[in-house]
Amino acid sequence: MKREMATDSLTPVVRTTLTADICRKMVSQLIRGTWGEGEKIPAERELCQKLGVGRASLREALKALEIMGMIETRLGDGTYVCKRSDFFSRPLLWAIASSSEADARELIEARTLIEVELAGLAAEHATAENLKELGEQLDHMIRAKGNPEEFVQADVNFHLAIGRAASNSILMNALHLIRNLLQRWILSAVNVKGVPEKACMQHRRILLAVKNKDGAAARKEMRKHLHDMAAFAPEHRQTTEDLG
Repeated sequence: MKREMATDSLTPVVRTTLTADICRKMVSQLIRGTWGEGEKIPAERELCQKLGVGRASLREALKALEIMGMIETRLGDGTYVCKRSDFFSRPLLWAIASSSEADARELIEARTLIEVELAGLAAEHATAENLKELGEQLDHMIRAKGNPEEFVQADVNFHLAIGRAASNSILMNALHLIRNLLQRWILSAVNVKGVPEKACMQHRRILLAVKNKDGAAARKEMRKHLHDMAAFAPEHRQTTEDLG
């Protein structure tokens, strides 16, 4: 009943710039709280029917909303509303990307500082639910080794799951700030022979350390993983156009 009421205010859009119009409608719903933080939004088929648009146009709009930090796609699960803090931190990402060199060295340093500590905290605070999510994302990575786009999504989701397990919202928000830069980094690596297999093995070791509640081992394994992947960090200046 709540889901039906939530979509009653969605009406067909006028076909001018279709993707932009879909975005505006969806942003309005998200800002007004039609779907709450952490809530799963309706499936694509339902949204297409309510908005009177095709699936291709809807997917373009949803991708834009994800870049904006308003929604998060979870592989094999669905699309969820992000925290409002994510809504408002994303403009800061645009500012970083457009005004800073954001070169490979800076990205490596930032990622190391944030994610090594998140891994250690995850080992201390991870719940059974967190461990289940980490295991599921690792399984997705293993199954998707032949599909770069799907592999990247699962890889990024694994790192975000580490962040959630750490139970530190400040560090988690920092990870979100570099999320799309991180996604580009991983995408540049997965097409290299042997990298997906190595990444899966290293993620497995990180997960084992977290399961064992061994903070020192979790930090060590995450640091080694990031060090090994550093060779694939994007080396040219990022622009806002790169964040897709």
